Amino acid sequence: MNTKRIGLVIKNDAHAEKKARELKKRLGNQCVIIDIQQSKNKDIPDDLLCMIVLGGDGTFLSAARFIENRGIPLMGVKFGEVGFLAETTEDDLFKAVASLLEGKYLIQKRTRLNIKVVRDNEQIIDVDVLNDAVINKSALSRLASCAVYLDSTYLTTYRADGLIVGTPTGSTAYSLAAGGPVVNPQVPSIILTPICPFTLTNRPLIIPDSTKIEIRLEGSPEDIILTLDGQEGFEMDPKDKIFIKKSKDDIKMLSFEEQSYFKVLKTRLKWSGGR
Repeated sequence: MNTKRIGLVIKNDAHAEKKARELKKRLGNQCVIIDIQQSKNKDIPDDLLCMIVLGGDGTFLSAARFIENRGIPLMGVKFGEVGFLAETTEDDLFKAVASLLEGKYLIQKRTRLNIKVVRDNEQIIDVDVLNDAVINKSALSRLASCAVYLDSTYLTTYRADGLIVGTPTGSTAYSLAAGGPVVNPQVPSIILTPICPFTLTNRPLIIPDSTKIEIRLEGSPEDIILTLDGQEGFEMDPKDKIFIKKSKDDIKMLSFEEQSYFKVLKTRLKWSGGR
């Protein structure tokens, strides 16, 4: 039996909280509840084997942001609507925990993107995201004009309702809803997906994850918001520059079978009836 403890992150939901109490009763002192809303990264216990996230993708993304570069593996348990980040279902929770404590698991690495924003020669944002960074206009503002440079070479200016820069993990999030491709997380890539582009030839683009991206807001952008993993939003200034590249810190996700990604994909998207 592993002597390390398991951290529990729980969605603000009565059903998830009930399941967490059952798990805590079963594991006793071998697990600890972590309140990511009230705690700080430095408060994370040093003896954690992993953190189990009981909730939807939003809760999982919050946990990923909370651990920052600590390298603690995360295990998602689906309590949300879709749950692409949660391989384990509620019904299989105790079976998965048993396998976990027996050391019968795999660790999959998921790429993150580092997002920096520079305003008046001062860096005002430096954050890693697991899913995406989204440049969005407000409902009544004009089209956003995003001039994109790849490794300092001008690519194009997207005139659209917005632009999504996502990881392969984030390909099944907002990017998918905007018509972007589904990309396996093992494919080393970054996805650019315009949201309702004015020019129909502006299509989603997949580029190598070694590429460094710079985005400049052209014209006189009003009411433009930069949203990071759907968790945090920042109002953009017309002269802001956004720099995006692959983060040096991955997120580790626990899995219990080799082809689990395709199983989750088929189930959540109900391909072939979800078989």
